[in-house]
Amino acid sequence: MAELSVNLNGLELKNPVLTASGTFGYGTEFADFINLTDLGGFIVKGTTLYPREGNPYPRMAETPSGMLNAVGLQNKGVDYFINHIYPEIKDIRTNILVNVSGASVSDYVATAEKINTLDCIPGIELNISCPNVKEGGMAFGTQCSSVAEVVSAVRKVYKKHLMVKLSPNVTNIQEIALTAEAEGADSVSLINTLMGMAIDAEKRRPVLSTVTGGLSGACVKPVALRMVWQVSKVVKIPIVGLGGIMNATDAIEFLLAGASAIQIGTANFIDPSITLKVVKGIDNYLDRHGFKSVKEIVGLI
Repeated sequence: MAELSVNLNGLELKNPVLTASGTFGYGTEFADFINLTDLGGFIVKGTTLYPREGNPYPRMAETPSGMLNAVGLQNKGVDYFINHIYPEIKDIRTNILVNVSGASVSDYVATAEKINTLDCIPGIELNISCPNVKEGGMAFGTQCSSVAEVVSAVRKVYKKHLMVKLSPNVTNIQEIALTAEAEGADSVSLINTLMGMAIDAEKRRPVLSTVTGGLSGACVKPVALRMVWQVSKVVKIPIVGLGGIMNATDAIEFLLAGASAIQIGTANFIDPSITLKVVKGIDNYLDRHGFKSVKEIVGLI
Protein backbone atom coordinates (compact mmCIF):
# COMPACT_ATOMS: atom_id res chain seq x y z
CA MET A 1 0.00 0.00 0.00
CA ALA A 2 1.35 3.40 -0.99
CA GLU A 3 1.67 6.33 1.40
CA LEU A 4 -1.37 8.56 0.83
CA SER A 5 -0.78 11.27 3.42
CA VAL A 6 -0.05 14.82 2.26
CA ASN A 7 1.01 18.01 4.01
CA LEU A 8 -0.65 21.19 2.84
CA ASN A 9 1.70 23.75 4.30
CA GLY A 10 1.22 22.40 7.83
CA LEU A 11 -2.25 20.93 7.38
CA GLU A 12 -1.79 17.17 7.59
CA LEU A 13 -4.21 15.05 5.54
CA LYS A 14 -4.34 11.25 5.81
CA ASN A 15 -5.07 11.17 2.07
CA PRO A 16 -5.47 13.81 -0.66
CA VAL A 17 -9.26 13.58 -0.96
CA LEU A 18 -11.40 16.43 0.39
CA THR A 19 -14.99 17.40 -0.38
CA ALA A 20 -16.04 20.64 -2.02
CA SER A 21 -18.06 23.18 -0.10
CA GLY A 22 -21.74 23.28 -0.92
CA THR A 23 -21.89 19.66 -2.03
CA PHE A 24 -21.37 17.89 1.29
CA GLY A 25 -23.55 19.84 3.71
CA TYR A 26 -21.98 19.69 7.17
CA GLY A 27 -20.64 16.18 6.68
CA THR A 28 -23.20 14.47 8.88
CA GLU A 29 -25.57 14.15 5.92
CA PHE A 30 -23.14 11.63 4.40
CA ALA A 31 -22.42 9.64 7.56
CA ASP A 32 -24.87 6.88 6.51
CA PHE A 33 -22.90 6.32 3.29
CA ILE A 34 -19.23 6.61 4.27
CA ASN A 35 -16.99 6.70 7.32
CA LEU A 36 -16.13 10.40 7.47
CA THR A 37 -12.88 9.69 9.30
CA ASP A 38 -11.57 7.93 6.18
CA LEU A 39 -11.53 11.23 4.27
CA GLY A 40 -8.55 13.55 4.12
CA GLY A 41 -11.08 16.12 5.23
CA PHE A 42 -14.30 17.86 4.31
CA ILE A 43 -15.26 21.47 3.75
CA VAL A 44 -18.62 22.56 5.12
CA LYS A 45 -21.06 24.69 3.18
CA GLY A 46 -20.50 28.40 2.69
CA THR A 47 -20.81 30.29 5.98
CA THR A 48 -21.49 34.01 6.26
CA LEU A 49 -21.52 36.51 9.11
CA TYR A 50 -25.31 36.83 9.07
CA PRO A 51 -28.04 34.35 8.03
CA ARG A 52 -28.89 34.24 4.32
CA GLU A 53 -32.09 32.94 2.76
CA GLY A 54 -30.44 32.35 -0.60
CA ASN A 55 -31.95 33.03 -4.01
CA PRO A 56 -35.55 32.33 -5.07
CA TYR A 57 -36.41 29.00 -6.69
CA PRO A 58 -35.69 27.55 -9.19
CA ARG A 59 -32.02 27.73 -8.36
CA MET A 60 -30.61 24.48 -9.75
CA ALA A 61 -30.66 23.12 -13.28
CA GLU A 62 -29.18 20.04 -14.92
CA THR A 63 -27.08 20.71 -18.02
CA PRO A 64 -25.22 18.41 -20.43
CA SER A 65 -22.44 16.77 -18.36
CA GLY A 66 -22.99 19.16 -15.47
CA MET A 67 -25.28 21.34 -13.42
CA LEU A 68 -25.98 24.99 -12.73
CA ASN A 69 -26.62 26.31 -9.26
CA ALA A 70 -27.65 29.67 -7.91
CA VAL A 71 -28.38 28.68 -4.31
CA GLY A 72 -26.99 31.98 -3.10
CA LEU A 73 -25.06 30.83 -0.02
CA GLN A 74 -28.13 29.91 1.98
CA ASN A 75 -27.05 29.36 5.59
CA LYS A 76 -27.99 30.35 9.13
CA GLY A 77 -24.87 32.39 9.79
CA VAL A 78 -21.62 31.81 11.63
CA ASP A 79 -23.08 32.09 15.14
CA TYR A 80 -25.58 29.33 14.38
CA PHE A 81 -22.74 27.22 13.02
CA ILE A 82 -20.70 27.76 16.19
CA ASN A 83 -23.57 27.07 18.58
CA HIS A 84 -25.41 24.26 16.80
CA ILE A 85 -23.33 22.64 14.04
CA TYR A 86 -19.84 22.72 15.49
CA PRO A 87 -20.75 20.71 18.63
CA GLU A 88 -22.14 17.96 16.36
CA ILE A 89 -19.07 17.64 14.13
CA LYS A 90 -16.08 18.71 16.22
CA ASP A 91 -15.18 15.18 17.34
CA ILE A 92 -15.07 13.68 13.83
CA ARG A 93 -11.46 12.58 13.47
CA THR A 94 -10.56 14.25 10.21
CA ASN A 95 -9.84 17.77 8.99
CA ILE A 96 -12.93 19.99 8.96
CA LEU A 97 -12.61 23.30 7.14
CA VAL A 98 -15.21 26.05 6.94
CA ASN A 99 -15.88 27.84 3.68
CA VAL A 100 -16.09 31.55 4.54
CA SER A 101 -18.05 33.94 2.34
CA GLY A 102 -18.91 37.61 2.63
CA ALA A 103 -20.30 40.71 0.99
CA SER A 104 -17.58 43.01 2.34
CA VAL A 105 -14.06 42.74 3.69
CA SER A 106 -15.34 43.40 7.20
CA ASP A 107 -17.79 40.48 6.84
CA TYR A 108 -14.98 38.12 5.91
CA VAL A 109 -12.81 39.35 8.77
CA ALA A 110 -15.53 39.08 11.42
CA THR A 111 -16.51 35.56 10.29
CA ALA A 112 -12.89 34.38 10.21
CA GLU A 113 -12.26 35.81 13.68
CA LYS A 114 -15.15 33.83 15.10
CA ILE A 115 -14.05 30.58 13.46
CA ASN A 116 -10.48 31.15 14.65
CA THR A 117 -11.68 30.42 18.21
CA LEU A 118 -12.85 26.88 17.33
CA ASP A 119 -10.19 24.39 18.42
CA CYS A 120 -11.33 21.55 16.16
CA ILE A 121 -11.44 23.57 12.94
CA PRO A 122 -7.87 23.61 11.59
CA GLY A 123 -8.53 25.85 8.60
CA ILE A 124 -10.87 27.93 6.49
CA GLU A 125 -11.43 28.14 2.77
CA LEU A 126 -11.89 31.75 1.74
CA ASN A 127 -14.49 32.01 -1.02
CA ILE A 128 -13.45 35.10 -2.97
CA SER A 129 -15.97 34.48 -5.75
CA CYS A 130 -18.54 36.46 -3.76
CA PRO A 131 -19.77 39.82 -5.11
CA ASN A 132 -18.30 42.86 -3.37
CA VAL A 133 -21.42 44.87 -2.61
CA LYS A 134 -19.41 48.01 -1.82
CA GLU A 135 -17.72 47.92 -5.25
CA GLY A 136 -20.76 47.50 -7.45
CA GLY A 137 -21.08 43.74 -7.20
CA MET A 138 -17.86 42.64 -8.92
CA ALA A 139 -16.51 39.46 -7.36
CA PHE A 140 -13.58 39.89 -4.97
CA GLY A 141 -11.64 37.20 -6.81
CA THR A 142 -11.60 38.80 -10.26
CA GLN A 143 -9.16 41.64 -9.57
CA CYS A 144 -5.74 41.49 -7.92
CA SER A 145 -6.44 44.58 -5.84
CA SER A 146 -9.56 43.16 -4.20
CA VAL A 147 -7.94 39.74 -3.78
CA ALA A 148 -5.06 41.40 -1.95
CA GLU A 149 -7.40 43.44 0.22
CA VAL A 150 -9.55 40.58 1.46
CA VAL A 151 -6.79 37.97 1.84
CA SER A 152 -4.46 40.30 3.74
CA ALA A 153 -7.27 41.47 6.03
CA VAL A 154 -8.30 37.91 6.89
CA ARG A 155 -4.67 36.82 7.30
CA LYS A 156 -4.24 39.42 10.05
CA VAL A 157 -6.97 37.85 12.20
CA TYR A 158 -6.97 34.19 11.17
CA LYS A 159 -4.08 32.21 12.67
CA LYS A 160 -4.65 28.70 11.24
CA HIS A 161 -4.56 27.30 7.71
CA LEU A 162 -5.86 29.82 5.18
CA MET A 163 -6.92 28.26 1.89
CA VAL A 164 -8.12 30.70 -0.77
CA LYS A 165 -10.62 29.42 -3.33
CA LEU A 166 -10.03 31.01 -6.72
CA SER A 167 -12.62 32.02 -9.29
CA PRO A 168 -12.07 30.78 -12.86
CA ASN A 169 -13.95 33.78 -14.24
CA VAL A 170 -10.77 35.76 -14.79
CA THR A 171 -8.38 36.56 -17.63
CA ASN A 172 -5.17 35.54 -15.85
CA ILE A 173 -5.52 32.91 -13.10
CA GLN A 174 -1.78 32.96 -12.41
CA GLU A 175 -1.66 36.58 -11.28
CA ILE A 176 -4.68 36.04 -9.00
CA ALA A 177 -2.99 33.01 -7.40
CA LEU A 178 0.29 34.88 -6.97
CA THR A 179 -1.56 37.72 -5.26
CA ALA A 180 -3.25 35.34 -2.81
CA GLU A 181 0.13 33.75 -2.08
CA ALA A 182 1.81 37.11 -1.54
CA GLU A 183 -0.86 38.21 0.94
CA GLY A 184 -0.45 35.14 3.14
CA ALA A 185 -2.54 32.27 1.74
CA ASP A 186 -1.27 28.89 2.95
CA SER A 187 -2.79 27.16 -0.08
CA VAL A 188 -5.11 27.87 -2.99
CA SER A 189 -8.04 25.78 -4.20
CA LEU A 190 -9.31 25.99 -7.76
CA ILE A 191 -11.54 26.17 -9.55
CA ASN A 192 -14.81 27.53 -8.25
CA THR A 193 -17.77 27.32 -10.64
CA LEU A 194 -17.79 28.87 -14.10
CA MET A 195 -20.56 31.31 -14.93
CA GLY A 196 -23.26 29.83 -17.14
CA MET A 197 -26.96 29.92 -17.92
CA ALA A 198 -29.78 27.75 -19.20
CA ILE A 199 -32.87 28.73 -21.19
CA ASP A 200 -36.23 26.97 -21.42
CA ALA A 201 -36.97 27.35 -25.13
CA GLU A 202 -40.64 26.37 -24.81
CA LYS A 203 -41.34 28.90 -22.08
CA ARG A 204 -38.88 31.40 -23.61
CA ARG A 205 -37.29 32.31 -20.29
CA PRO A 206 -34.21 31.46 -18.22
CA VAL A 207 -34.37 28.26 -16.17
CA LEU A 208 -32.78 29.84 -13.08
CA SER A 209 -34.50 32.63 -11.15
CA THR A 210 -31.21 34.56 -11.22
CA VAL A 211 -30.73 33.97 -14.98
CA THR A 212 -27.07 32.98 -14.53
CA GLY A 213 -25.48 30.53 -12.11
CA GLY A 214 -22.39 28.51 -11.34
CA LEU A 215 -21.57 25.65 -13.70
CA SER A 216 -19.99 22.52 -12.21
CA GLY A 217 -19.62 18.84 -13.05
CA ALA A 218 -17.69 16.85 -15.63
CA CYS A 219 -18.01 19.55 -18.29
CA VAL A 220 -15.72 21.99 -16.44
CA LYS A 221 -12.85 19.55 -15.90
CA PRO A 222 -10.68 20.54 -18.90
CA VAL A 223 -10.80 24.19 -17.82
CA ALA A 224 -10.07 23.34 -14.19
CA LEU A 225 -7.20 21.03 -15.13
CA ARG A 226 -5.64 23.71 -17.33
CA MET A 227 -5.86 26.33 -14.58
CA VAL A 228 -4.39 24.04 -11.92
CA TRP A 229 -1.48 23.27 -14.26
CA GLN A 230 -0.94 26.99 -14.96
CA VAL A 231 -1.02 27.97 -11.29
CA SER A 232 1.35 25.14 -10.34
CA LYS A 233 4.01 26.74 -12.54
CA VAL A 234 4.08 30.01 -10.60
CA VAL A 235 3.17 29.49 -6.92
CA LYS A 236 5.17 27.78 -4.20
CA ILE A 237 2.22 27.06 -1.88
CA PRO A 238 0.18 23.85 -2.27
CA ILE A 239 -2.72 23.67 -4.70
CA VAL A 240 -6.00 21.86 -4.08
CA GLY A 241 -7.59 20.97 -7.41
CA LEU A 242 -11.30 20.68 -8.10
CA GLY A 243 -13.75 20.96 -10.94
CA GLY A 244 -15.40 18.01 -12.63
CA ILE A 245 -13.68 15.24 -10.67
CA MET A 246 -16.04 12.29 -11.11
CA ASN A 247 -13.73 9.33 -10.48
CA ALA A 248 -10.21 8.32 -9.42
CA THR A 249 -8.74 8.85 -12.88
CA ASP A 250 -9.94 12.45 -12.87
CA ALA A 251 -8.39 12.97 -9.44
CA ILE A 252 -5.06 11.50 -10.57
CA GLU A 253 -4.99 13.86 -13.55
CA PHE A 254 -5.27 16.83 -11.19
CA LEU A 255 -2.41 15.48 -9.06
CA LEU A 256 -0.27 15.02 -12.17
CA ALA A 257 -1.11 18.60 -13.20
CA GLY A 258 0.28 19.95 -9.93
CA ALA A 259 -2.39 19.65 -7.24
CA SER A 260 -1.26 18.23 -3.89
CA ALA A 261 -4.84 17.35 -2.96
CA ILE A 262 -8.26 17.40 -4.62
CA GLN A 263 -11.89 18.15 -3.78
CA ILE A 264 -14.91 16.24 -5.01
CA GLY A 265 -18.08 18.24 -5.50
CA THR A 266 -20.92 17.53 -7.93
CA ALA A 267 -20.09 13.80 -8.02
CA ASN A 268 -21.30 13.55 -4.40
CA PHE A 269 -24.84 14.16 -5.65
CA ILE A 270 -24.58 11.21 -8.03
CA ASP A 271 -22.80 8.77 -5.73
CA PRO A 272 -22.58 9.69 -2.02
CA SER A 273 -19.76 7.18 -1.53
CA ILE A 274 -17.63 8.46 -4.42
CA THR A 275 -14.99 10.05 -2.17
CA LEU A 276 -13.79 6.79 -0.66
CA LYS A 277 -13.91 5.09 -4.06
CA VAL A 278 -11.52 7.78 -5.27
CA VAL A 279 -9.20 7.22 -2.29
CA LYS A 280 -9.07 3.52 -3.15
CA GLY A 281 -8.59 4.26 -6.84
CA ILE A 282 -5.62 6.54 -6.18
CA ASP A 283 -4.07 3.87 -3.97
CA ASN A 284 -4.53 1.23 -6.67
CA TYR A 285 -3.00 3.50 -9.31
CA LEU A 286 0.09 4.14 -7.19
CA ASP A 287 0.55 0.42 -6.56
CA ARG A 288 0.10 -0.48 -10.24
CA HIS A 289 2.73 2.05 -11.31
CA GLY A 290 5.21 1.35 -8.53
CA PHE A 291 4.94 4.65 -6.67
CA LYS A 292 5.55 4.51 -2.93
CA SER A 293 3.82 7.81 -2.13
CA VAL A 294 1.15 10.02 -3.66
CA LYS A 295 3.62 12.91 -3.40
CA GLU A 296 5.70 11.29 -6.17
CA ILE A 297 3.07 11.98 -8.84
CA VAL A 298 2.28 15.59 -7.91
CA GLY A 299 3.24 17.88 -10.78
CA LEU A 300 4.70 15.24 -13.10
CA ILE A 301 3.11 16.98 -16.10
